[in-house]
Amino acid sequence: MQTTIKIEKEFIPNLRFGAREVLQSPEDIRMRLFELERSQTLGNLLQTKVRITFQSSDEQIYEVRTTVWAVGSQFILLKGGITIPIHSILQIN
Repeated sequence: MQTTIKIEKEFIPNLRFGAREVLQSPEDIRMRLFELERSQTLGNLLQTKVRITFQSSDEQIYEVRTTVWAVGSQFILLKGGITIPIHSILQIN
């Protein structure tokens, strides 16, 4: 089992992300999109923070607690213009 590193959102731009999808099943990919859209609604209406677990290009697992401002077709947007590729996101809680 790989260790998850907690990271502040301000350090995310220092990371590199791979080009491949980190989830295997189409159902997991659909659920991720549903959870991202839900977290965007919670962030915009209630400023609710969520925990996002994602993988960098070196396959290290990170977790950030933050508010999702927008969900695009390829990236999510966090406060300060920080983005994470959707295909690198493993889980949203």
